[in-house]
Amino acid sequence: MAGKLVGRVAGGVLAMVMLLVVMASTNPAFAHAALIRTDPADGGVLTQGPAQFSLTFSEPVSPLVLTLVKPDGTPVPLTSFRLSDQTVEIDNPQTLKSGTHVLSWRVISADGHPVGGSLLFSIGAPSEPPAVPEAVDWPQRSAIWIGKVLLYIGLFLGVGGAFALAWLARGEQAGRRFVIASILCGLIAAPLSLGLQGLDALEAPLSHLAQPVIWRTGLDTSFGWTVLVALIALGLGLLSLAGPRAVAKPFALAGLVGVGIALAASGHASAAEPQWLTRAMVFLHGAGIALWAGALMPLGLVLKGQSAEAAPILRRFSRMILPVVIVLVAAGVVLAIIQVQTPAALVSTSYGKLLLIKLGLLVFLFTLAAVNRWKLTAAAEAGATEVQRRLARSIGVEMLIVLAIFGVAAGWRFTPPPRALAIAAAQPVSVHIHALQAMADLSITPGHAGPVVASMIIMTGDFGPLDAKEVTLALSKPDSGIEPLKRAATKPGDGSWRVDNLVIPVPGRWTVRIDILVSDFEMVKIEAPVDIRAVRLDR
Repeated sequence: MAGKLVGRVAGGVLAMVMLLVVMASTNPAFAHAALIRTDPADGGVLTQGPAQFSLTFSEPVSPLVLTLVKPDGTPVPLTSFRLSDQTVEIDNPQTLKSGTHVLSWRVISADGHPVGGSLLFSIGAPSEPPAVPEAVDWPQRSAIWIGKVLLYIGLFLGVGGAFALAWLARGEQAGRRFVIASILCGLIAAPLSLGLQGLDALEAPLSHLAQPVIWRTGLDTSFGWTVLVALIALGLGLLSLAGPRAVAKPFALAGLVGVGIALAASGHASAAEPQWLTRAMVFLHGAGIALWAGALMPLGLVLKGQSAEAAPILRRFSRMILPVVIVLVAAGVVLAIIQVQTPAALVSTSYGKLLLIKLGLLVFLFTLAAVNRWKLTAAAEAGATEVQRRLARSIGVEMLIVLAIFGVAAGWRFTPPPRALAIAAAQPVSVHIHALQAMADLSITPGHAGPVVASMIIMTGDFGPLDAKEVTLALSKPDSGIEPLKRAATKPGDGSWRVDNLVIPVPGRWTVRIDILVSDFEMVKIEAPVDIRAVRLDR
């Protein structure tokens, strides 16, 4: 009897011990030292850098690694510290500049368990994350720019010039060789630009231009349609010059329409919404440039040569140019408003700065054109030879300005407009984390360094609902010396978990861990890498 009683007591004691072991193994809070107070406080904003930092834990600890990460992402080891009961007092080795800093710690508790974490504090005010300039392949970029300028010459001066010869000169041969040379430039530049587009898309060096995959990639982009239509337009312009006079006008008109279609088929402006408006504006803008710029060289040469046809050609150009300029300017204004969005972007982005340069050149061009139109044209139409020569020289200056505008416009190939920058900056980064016990869909918005919002949908390992008691998000970056930044998630009521007070101080590959408290006795931890984008300098 006594033996049975002793056996039952021993069994009960054993069961109790087993229960305590299970509880200790499934609840990490029983085994780790917990951080209970910090100075400065996590997320605090200080007027000046502190002389020291302090971390107070729930039990005595010994530091393993202490690191301060500066606003530019530079890690600084902290090696001078003192232990005072449960507090680690850390000396600040240097004067801290304004911005957001990360104090990262990894300690070992008295029971031998290492724990780590990080806290954020700011001097003066929270800083923007470090901006990362994009590496530039200058040989590739220079080749793309040259190809773009030559394509503009072919489309605007070549096809536009062919239209001017067919519709304004009506058989006059002045400028014919120049127009043919311009079209030939375009015929060379168009396919070459396709290969360069492939290089840019694959971020490949110029030495890879001959590889077939480069050309296939370029053809698969929307720019492939631009090149295809541009080649057709250039061919029609050439046919209008080489074919019978009866087909010169329709071929030249079709080529001009092709110029507008080619430009509307791709590019930043054509990709903006609403596309029914932006593509129409790009078409009108491109056709208008071809009409105006294409007529300049034939007109200047016929005036310089004192041809008897100079006055009639000038008269026809004068009647045509005013409505063309009105349409050209109106389309440009609409596109600028859509692309730039705010006046501040004119001076804060590379796209805006190029636009200001282009506007300055256009003001000069319009002023010169107005002087020609209102002061010289009437006398030149009347046959005044000296005025015709002056007008020819003035048109030559206009041509130089037009070429400069082509160069500026080609620079937009490398500068995303403020509209596109805003869209890209707001894009989230998402990751799916799957384990046997649980999984999560994590989204961090925006997906670049700085203040962000994290949202998580928590599920069981077989995609079923998981009613977690608590969820904690931890982000760490060991290569930068940043131990886990831990934030408790809240449940707003839509079935997801959310972390609002989160700042990711530096870009790069982070390790994200989600701690899911399933019950009082079960904690599930799942983790995966996530790539946080840099705040890039506008190209």
